[in-house]
Amino acid sequence: MPGQLADLLRNTLATELPQLSALTETAASEMPNGPDAWCPKQELGHLIDSAANNHLRFVSTSLNSGFSGLPYAQNGWVDLHGYQDKPWTTTVFFWHAYNTFLADLISRIPEDDLANTCTIDGSEPCTLRFLIQDYVLHMQHHLNHLLRRDAVTPYPPAGTTTT
Repeated sequence: MPGQLADLLRNTLATELPQLSALTETAASEMPNGPDAWCPKQELGHLIDSAANNHLRFVSTSLNSGFSGLPYAQNGWVDLHGYQDKPWTTTVFFWHAYNTFLADLISRIPEDDLANTCTIDGSEPCTLRFLIQDYVLHMQHHLNHLLRRDAVTPYPPAGTTTT
């Protein structure tokens, strides 16, 4: 099963990298309407930040038979990293490289560890298996949105997890 979860992430990367690479610097920098909206650069940056936070969760949950972690202040992370000021190609390259690294990590997680639980910011515990699947679903939701696809993958609101 870890191999299947890693392949799920690898397939997403292979499918989406050409789409992201085709986006121009101008299109990636366009700010959408709304005070809390992100431009594509910031939204992809958010996925890099999500990778960093989930990297810690994946390793800690596997090694410690469970993990309890703090929330991730996504707007603060995106602002502090200044993704809107970085070249689009740099952000796309880093997103792809980091997630390729995570796919390799996921493939090495022992099968039994996928049942270990993780609690984030006092939410209901979820399994490592769910956390990894949710990570890819969250990624796809944001990729669909930033690439302006008509069908955006539904994603549950924060705090709704299952075991």
